Amino acid sequence: MRPHAVAAFKDLAPWTRDRTAPLWTLPVMTAGDADELQQAVRKEIGRVAAVQKYTPGWLDAPYADLDEDPCATLLPFYWSHTALRPVTAPDLPAAHQAAAADSAQEGGNGLGIRVRLPHGWSEERGENTAALLSRVGPEVPVDLLLDLQTVLPDRPDAGKEALRALDALVPLTPWRTVAVLSGAFPDQVDRLLDRDRGEADRTDWETWHEVRLSGRSYAKAVRYGDYGTLPARHLGRAAGGGERSRFGLLRYTTDRSFLLARFWAEKRGETGVTREAARWITEAPEFRGGPASSGELWYQRCAHATGSQGTGNAGTWNQVGNVQHMTYVVRCLQGRAV
Repeated sequence: MRPHAVAAFKDLAPWTRDRTAPLWTLPVMTAGDADELQQAVRKEIGRVAAVQKYTPGWLDAPYADLDEDPCATLLPFYWSHTALRPVTAPDLPAAHQAAAADSAQEGGNGLGIRVRLPHGWSEERGENTAALLSRVGPEVPVDLLLDLQTVLPDRPDAGKEALRALDALVPLTPWRTVAVLSGAFPDQVDRLLDRDRGEADRTDWETWHEVRLSGRSYAKAVRYGDYGTLPARHLGRAAGGGERSRFGLLRYTTDRSFLLARFWAEKRGETGVTREAARWITEAPEFRGGPASSGELWYQRCAHATGSQGTGNAGTWNQVGNVQHMTYVVRCLQGRAV
């Protein structure tokens, strides 16, 4: 739930946006007092609610304290009175689970259950999920969001881990949606770069195909989800937190990899390095051209613009990278990739 993510979703073409169900996650929120915290939470969620009016999406708040205001009041309101479906998890406090379940019953939009699987599956996770489902009740539609989190090449068994989890979780209830989520953008890109250019494998994409081709009775019904072009670890960062990198990074999603173009961005008074990075992307054989999405169009304009026209900042680069990525993924899933 960052400004660049909201801007990316808003910038999607209608055909793509209508086929996308975002899982918005409220970041860690810090404030001096309860009033400041209330304003901050309202601002974050309100920005999302404004663009998520007509199609459903999920709103997860794993870091919020639902025992106390303002979250105890604000979150049930948004969960019950907007298109944002509530999300809870088997490892969250009882107060969080109860508030999300009550909101799902009141709002009638169903409940997302996000089962995090950063490592291997354990029977305890299955038992905790079953216990949560028993508290929710059979009248509430439920969505299974199996979150593998980071799936890089050093996790070759991620597909098997997902299948083991799904084998245990799918029979627990008639899920309305079953989705597998993961992130494959690397935490550190230095080892992948040669003179600030390189590629990263889309390991999560391979993992999802492994699930779909597993032959399981539920396999063809599993939906695809990912973290976009940022590392999965960014999810736990506080709003406005984290040190700003001295480097900028342009990302472009191809069939099996992310193209990476890094450049020096600290105190830059010169936009040439950004344009060089954009040109490298536009000259790649996999580049699909401006008509493919507004992301591709931005890369073209950045690569070839002259004079005083700006090249954006980190928020811009994250936004256009995700627009390009999301558009391409949706078209691939619909069998219409170009």
